Formats: sequence, C-alpha cells, structure tokens
Amino acid sequence: MSIGTVLNVLRDEFPEVTISKIRFLESEGLVEPQRTPSGYRKFSAEDVERLGHVLRMQRDHYLPLKVIREHLDAMERGEAVPLPTLGRQRDGEAVQEPSDAPTVARIGRAELLAAAGIDERELGEWESYGLVVPLEDGVYDAEAATVASLIAELGRFGIEPRHLRVMKAAADREAGLVDQVVAPLKRHRNPQTRAHAQARTKELAGLTVRLHAALVQTALGVRLP
Repeated sequence: MSIGTVLNVLRDEFPEVTISKIRFLESEGLVEPQRTPSGYRKFSAEDVERLGHVLRMQRDHYLPLKVIREHLDAMERGEAVPLPTLGRQRDGEAVQEPSDAPTVARIGRAELLAAAGIDERELGEWESYGLVVPLEDGVYDAEAATVASLIAELGRFGIEPRHLRVMKAAADREAGLVDQVVAPLKRHRNPQTRAHAQARTKELAGLTVRLHAALVQTALGVRLP
C-alpha cells in the first residue's frame, strides 16, 4: 500500500492521524516500509497493523514512543510482555502503577534528552520559549518527547526555536477554543456527561489538527503525497 492508502485505512479508527505523523513514526523506527526503486514507500498489511498498535498505545495508554518500540520489539521476538502503565518517576525511570484507568505517562529530564537526541543547552533554550514545559514536579508529559523530536527535526532545516513561538501561540489558541467548547460538559452534574467531555476533546483536537494541516498546505500551494 502507498502511504496515502495507509492514511485512509488508519483514519477509520484514528481520524487525527496525518501523513506527517506516519513519516515521523517511520523516522523513529516504529515501522520500516519497503521502498520502490524510485523511492516510494510501500507498506504491507503487517506494517499497517503495527502502526495501528502504536497509535492505539499512544491514545489509550499515553505511552512514549521509546516504551512502545521496546514493547513491540519484544512481542516480535515472541516474548509475553505485559503492556506497561507509566506513572510516577523513580530515579529518572518510569515505575509501573496499577490503575483502573490510563494515567498520563511521565518522563524524566534525562529520558527526554535521550529521546530527542539533544543536550541541556538546547532543552533550556526551548523551555525559555515555552515550547517544552516541565510539570510541577520537574518531569515531563510523555508527549514532550514528540514535541522535542519535531523541534530538533525542524532545526535541521534551519528553523530555529524562536521561529516556532508563532506555532506555540497558535496551538494555545486552538486548545483554548476546544476547551471553551467542552467546558460545559466538564461542569455538568451528570458523571457520564463529564466523562464524555474527554472523548469530545479528543475528537475536536483531531479535527483542529487536520484543519491546521490543510490550511498550511493550502497557503503553501502544496499537497502532501
């Protein structure tokens, strides 16, 4: 399958997924599609299934890519490994915590540096621009590793962190708009209605991401394959 076909297949379950996301997961070693002599990606059914596992573990269990990669590699080796649930940190390492519901994964500073392949100076600069923000206890949301990796990748094209402040501001405004829409659900007295707020937030977030990507492509006059 071409990357466009893969996108259409995955969007049935993951409406927020984009071609850029698939390419990023490939660059992180989560999937390795074959290449035609002319350089086009060709995905097998196994590749698509693996991508589905990755996206599902990110969505449902909030796991960082490093943990997901290790889990899938162990499965391919035929090892019976439980799906980790990440929570608090101990000596910079994630500690499994039993929970009835998924908990947001946390990663330590050293793990973030390693995942993004950056040093303390770069991370400090990104924090000064508000691109990466530590939590109150000094650790980071697992998604910070994805943000840091993308900032590093853009840097290879000469796009400096200071240039990305406009993207951060736009993301904050979009998040504020989504939060404004779901706020009445969060304040509702019915517990089921409040629980529905999280699903509605994910749905709206996926739509805003797709719209943002489409607007950027339209402004540039390009279309991703």
